[in-house]
Amino acid sequence: MDHPENDSSYKGLQVNSGVTSQPITNPYRNARRARRPQLTASEYVEGILKGNVSILGQAVTLVESTAEHHQALAQEVIEKCLPYSGKSRRIGITGVPGAGKSTSIDVFGLHVIGKGGKLAVLAIDPSSERTQGSILGDKTRMEKLSQQPEAFIRPSPSAGSLGGVARKTRETIVLCEAAGYDNIFVETVGVGQSETAVHSMVDFFLLIQLAGTGDELQGIKRGIMEMADGIVINKADGDNIERANLAAAQFRNALMLFPPTPSKWRPEVITYSGYYELNIDKVWDMIDRYFEYAKQTGYFEKKRNEQAKYWMIETINEQLRNNFYRMPEIRALLEQKEMRVLNNEQSSFTAAQDVLNRYFQLLRN
Repeated sequence: MDHPENDSSYKGLQVNSGVTSQPITNPYRNARRARRPQLTASEYVEGILKGNVSILGQAVTLVESTAEHHQALAQEVIEKCLPYSGKSRRIGITGVPGAGKSTSIDVFGLHVIGKGGKLAVLAIDPSSERTQGSILGDKTRMEKLSQQPEAFIRPSPSAGSLGGVARKTRETIVLCEAAGYDNIFVETVGVGQSETAVHSMVDFFLLIQLAGTGDELQGIKRGIMEMADGIVINKADGDNIERANLAAAQFRNALMLFPPTPSKWRPEVITYSGYYELNIDKVWDMIDRYFEYAKQTGYFEKKRNEQAKYWMIETINEQLRNNFYRMPEIRALLEQKEMRVLNNEQSSFTAAQDVLNRYFQLLRN
């Protein structure tokens, strides 16, 4: 299209012709993006041992994958990393939602790094029951720690399968230790069975509690208290200091009524403030005392050995369960038996026994 303004009589004025009509869709949308070449097991191990964070992250993704070929490669990487693992201090951190776990890990982590250590934080994020999605926002809540090159933060979705995530978290611990991280924090989702799973893979189990919520005794649950190696009362600052001290006294009294722990260690109760970074050194001194005690008494090595046996059995159970449900004939038989049970034609117990008998028959054949 010609513009009269472009005539030579109009000095200093020019109108561009514009651009041609563009397609409504991206012309490059069908162009295949170049895929990153798959590393070999030896390349993964070499990168991990050199402390390459990018390769470590890729290896963790491999461990978390449900694809069979990824799992085979991941297990090979883990096997080769095992001789370089086991030299870290594994610390589980739990507490009800809102207790300040992420804020506490942020300041605890800075304390560890300040003493010359390297830290890996493995956080299990709760997933939606409906969509199976997770926010995975731990890095945003650990603002200071996430900026430290000595820290590796990896959130993992629970995705409704806590047992599987726990096993993969344990395998991730091996990779992080091989990469040179001498302190491993494992943060639980703070609900249900997650504490038991995390307790079975750490050396020290830290329980974070709150004061001033109106029901301090509600936090004194026998199961979680018996697992705790140390209890800390968070947000002990300002007007809440007196309530925090009162809550600490209540927890100490409750611990006196419990039988001795397997390690014979008497859990300590300490008040602190994660937000204002008060008494962080006291919390860490308690953890130092525990590790010194556990290694002197031989309990440290004993517990590690028991955990290794526990996860061997758990892996067998998981593999058997997966093998059972992946069999096409078993899945078809299950659907038939479910209909019979729902129609009151057969009891749940005899239906289950029929399915199991067929499974064992298939294995024999």
